[in-house]
Amino acid sequence: MPTLILTPRFTEDAQALWRAAGLLGWSVERLSSWRVPDDLLSIPDPVLYLEGLFGPTLADQFGLRLLEPAVDWLPSLPEEYRKRRVSLTTLRAARQLSEPAFVKPPNDKSFPARVYLGTELPEGYDEGSPVLVSEVVVWEKEFRCFVLDRQLRTMSVYLRGGELQRESQFAATDAELAEAGAFVKTVLEDQRVELCRTAVLDIGVIADRGWAVVEQNAAWGSGLYGCDPIQVLEVLRYAAVPLRPDGGFA
Repeated sequence: MPTLILTPRFTEDAQALWRAAGLLGWSVERLSSWRVPDDLLSIPDPVLYLEGLFGPTLADQFGLRLLEPAVDWLPSLPEEYRKRRVSLTTLRAARQLSEPAFVKPPNDKSFPARVYLGTELPEGYDEGSPVLVSEVVVWEKEFRCFVLDRQLRTMSVYLRGGELQRESQFAATDAELAEAGAFVKTVLEDQRVELCRTAVLDIGVIADRGWAVVEQNAAWGSGLYGCDPIQVLEVLRYAAVPLRPDGGFA
C-alpha cells in the first residue's frame, strides 16, 4: 500500500490529500524537517507531494527523481496551442527588454512570475539562469488539468480575469468544462506535444484568440484548486522515478 509523504508545511492542498489518502487506505507521513528520517527511507511505495524548492532534494533522499517538463517546453509547443510569442532566454538577457513582457522561471517559483520591464527584474539571482519571456496577453479564465499517461484525470477552473476562484469554490459550468475538456483532449492526442508520464497542464482562454496552453507544471508540487484529490493521488503515484545506484535514471 502506498505511503503519502508530505512536507512540514501545513497547506489546504496537503490536508485534502491527507484525507483522500485515508479514504484509500494509504499510510501518511508528514516530515518534521527537510531531512527524511532513516526509518522512512526504506518504505516500499512512497508517493511524494513536495511543495516548494526543496522537492528535488527530498526526492533524492528517497532515491527518486521527480518528473518535470523541459525548460524549453512552452516555447517548443506548437503555436496553435500557445497562441502567443514565448522565448527561452537568460535573466541577464531579459534585463535588456525595453517593452513589458511576462517573465517567469521555467519550472520553479524562485522569483514572482509577472509582467516586467527589463529594468524591473529582481536582483540577487543567478544571471545565467533560464527564464521564459512571453508576449503580454489577457487571460479570461484558466483551468488546471492533472494528466496521467496523456489522459485527463481531473480538472478545475482556478482564475477568472486574473482573480483566484476560491470564494466560488472553483465552480465552473458544464459548458465551460466541456470546452476545456475538448481543448485539452486535442492537445493530449497530438504526438508533437511532449509530456512527462505525469503532468499538470494549465489551459485557458486568451481574449480575442481562444483556448491556449498557459504552461505545463510538475504534478508533485502543483496546487489542487478544485481538482479531485483522489484522482490527484493517482497521478502523484507516478510523478517520480527511481534513481539507479550510479545516480542515473532507472
